[in-house]
Amino acid sequence: MSRTSLLLACSLLSVAACAPDSAPVRELAPGAANAITFGSVDANNTYSNVGALVVQRVSDGQIFPICTGTLIAPTVFLTAGHCTAYAETLSPGAYVVGASFANLIAWGDLTPSHPKFAAATSVVTDPDYNQAQSDPADLGVLILAARDTRGIAPAALPTAGLLDQLSAKGSLNTAKFIAVGYGLQNRSTGGGNPTFADLNPEPRQFALSTFNSLGPGYLRLSQNPSTGNGGTCFGDSGGPNFLPVNNALVLAAATVTGDSNCRSTNVDYRLDTETARAFLGQFVSLP
Repeated sequence: MSRTSLLLACSLLSVAACAPDSAPVRELAPGAANAITFGSVDANNTYSNVGALVVQRVSDGQIFPICTGTLIAPTVFLTAGHCTAYAETLSPGAYVVGASFANLIAWGDLTPSHPKFAAATSVVTDPDYNQAQSDPADLGVLILAARDTRGIAPAALPTAGLLDQLSAKGSLNTAKFIAVGYGLQNRSTGGGNPTFADLNPEPRQFALSTFNSLGPGYLRLSQNPSTGNGGTCFGDSGGPNFLPVNNALVLAAATVTGDSNCRSTNVDYRLDTETARAFLGQFVSLP
């Protein structure tokens, strides 16, 4: 089975159930899709603090990208809780969990020392992670060695209630969010079943999305290409959704789910809520 077929099949099942014995698969949000569609390759390394959550198979050194995440402190890599929960199920004797900040990552890379690969010293999933529709606490972090992230500027987290404040002012209605990640690309139709472009090696990509709605735990963004938007698809779970605030990029939310066609809505977990800040505050100083 191809990697694309495997990812699509796993969108309706738990990833652990779909994972073959030979290699782990990309983690997906339950019942949904999560890689950048209708966007651009980060050729200038603008989003250098965005990396892929990867696992390295000990037996042969191959690298497998599973999710996306963002460096929020020299030793803290933020991603989705369902990504770290899956990573924690892998045998530590068989796989090394870590992050790669290369802007081009090959599935099954045989390079002994992968460019910008940072092995995690620990993996932590928010203990409150659940499947609640209102506030799933879908966050997790990798703890990295500072020497492995030297030269990478961490992303800025939002202040408490930032999105609520912007919503009250009506500012979100005209806001342009920037989704960044690795994974499958644009969905195409015609001449058979719909397919997703799947590059190998996978580039880090970004796309612009406009505001859809705001809930207690979720930020929903439009990624409809007919309205000029792009967004996320399979492989972007845990990746950032940046928002320009006062001429600086703020990491407003992390991608956690979306629609299965990757053409409608990017659903993201807010990082300005009390729940998110309670978890993140254990690892970083909050604004």
